[in-house]
Amino acid sequence: MPADPAAAASAGAGAWADDASATFLVADPERELAGVRLQHDMRIRDEQAEFSRDGNGWQLVLGRLPLLRLEYLLELRYPGGGSKVVTDPANPRQVGGAFGPKSVLEFPGYAPPSWLDAPGGRGTESSFEVEGPGDTLTARVWSPAGARADEPLPMIVAHDGPEYDALSRLTGYLGAGVAAGWLPPLRAALLSPGPRSDWYSADPRYARALCRSVLPALAARYPISARIGMGASLGALALLHAHARYPGSFDALFLQSGSFFTPETDSNDRPFPHFRRIAGFVGRVLGGGALESAGPPVPVSLTCGAIEWNAANNAVMTAALAAHGYPAVLHELTDTHNYTAWRDAFDPHLTRLLAQVAA
Repeated sequence: MPADPAAAASAGAGAWADDASATFLVADPERELAGVRLQHDMRIRDEQAEFSRDGNGWQLVLGRLPLLRLEYLLELRYPGGGSKVVTDPANPRQVGGAFGPKSVLEFPGYAPPSWLDAPGGRGTESSFEVEGPGDTLTARVWSPAGARADEPLPMIVAHDGPEYDALSRLTGYLGAGVAAGWLPPLRAALLSPGPRSDWYSADPRYARALCRSVLPALAARYPISARIGMGASLGALALLHAHARYPGSFDALFLQSGSFFTPETDSNDRPFPHFRRIAGFVGRVLGGGALESAGPPVPVSLTCGAIEWNAANNAVMTAALAAHGYPAVLHELTDTHNYTAWRDAFDPHLTRLLAQVAA
């Protein structure tokens, strides 16, 4: 737990969880605040995130949620309309993320994956640049220790690759698995995202650059026995979009918390600049039209937090893929939309997919 419950309660600040609830306390002895709100990635009602005044502070109690871990921030509101968003000053546990650090609350039963502490081969890395749609894309390729340059190996092609590595320890997972033998020898191409909101939002120019420039450039440098597309959020959407437009580009897909927006499930995301383009593509997938020329179905493993905003659209997408012959499976996670959640899902879900493709 990030804070000792008794000590936090007596101090009027902190956060803790038990099997029945999660409690957050924010100290405000001088009554400087007009309100406090929990910022989170959970699919809950707005009013459930609002603190209420409690003596010399503010309190929020959430009933038991389908979570073992929660990342959050606090929005502090002041009289007159000003506000600021901060990490929880009374919770020392934090984690880095794509948009900066967040406070972390762990529920009873949470445990990080054992491979984090497992010995693993360091591997080797090289990088090169390829022209993307209007900007340069960098591919950083990780190979396991001892792999021959001419050895055909499966290759993971990961969108947001540098962040996946820094925040989810992707190459650490691969190194530990290959060294211990529970992963087959394989390589990973960590692709820089560039202007990801544009590139990863079902952009035909990016799909063309990925499948007609980046993948051939990788194949020219490394012998590849199978390609596994890997991405999270918009990065997952972009991989499915590329697969649909360019048949045969990937032999399997590992899609985490994909941003498969539809007007029915994602009205809160309508302000996103490319919402209509995404929803249009997703609608064609759900109707089967986008998959008609996508070649033979490939295995698809999806992961998503059971209570995160993308849970509904990931369930709809999985059902649509399965209906069109894809061996697609959705694994619900006890976390939300963040790199630690995606890291914790590598084993067993990515492990199983890699074994299936390498068999």
